Amino acid sequence: MTATGTFGLSSEARNLQWLLGNLVEEVPGVRSVAVVSSDGLLLLSSDPDVPAGAPAAADRADQAYGPRGSSADLATIVSGIGSLTIGAARLMDGGGVKQTMVAMEEGSVFVMSISDGSLLGVHATPDCDMSVIAYHMALFVGRAGHVLTPELRSELAKSAQGMESAQ
Repeated sequence: MTATGTFGLSSEARNLQWLLGNLVEEVPGVRSVAVVSSDGLLLLSSDPDVPAGAPAAADRADQAYGPRGSSADLATIVSGIGSLTIGAARLMDGGGVKQTMVAMEEGSVFVMSISDGSLLGVHATPDCDMSVIAYHMALFVGRAGHVLTPELRSELAKSAQGMESAQ
């Protein structure tokens, strides 16, 4: 997990981290996950399991370990997709965006609304079962939505900034 040491965090923050960890560890095909605030700040993330000694992401020929770069890259992608789809929904009078999925040759990205504009993003393998990932994302959103208060978002954002500056 990135941006999520448990020392000094509230029980709500630790519970949210635990839910995120379960999503990554228990759902086949999930490479990495990010929770992003409505203003694009990374709140929680899980870096893909990169084996010790693996080359830096920019040097990897195969991107089997997740998106290029860091968890901040996934957060940026999630924020951008969220913004684009919200704008499209407004133009089409489509109401609120519930979920967006981008299927690529080498993977998929799923984005789901949590609350107050916060977003859950998942980067998955190309052979993932999309319905299983969507189901588990919906479970996460259902459990996290009422917990992700402005105070908790602030706590998680401060924790994320502290971890990023420590790296």
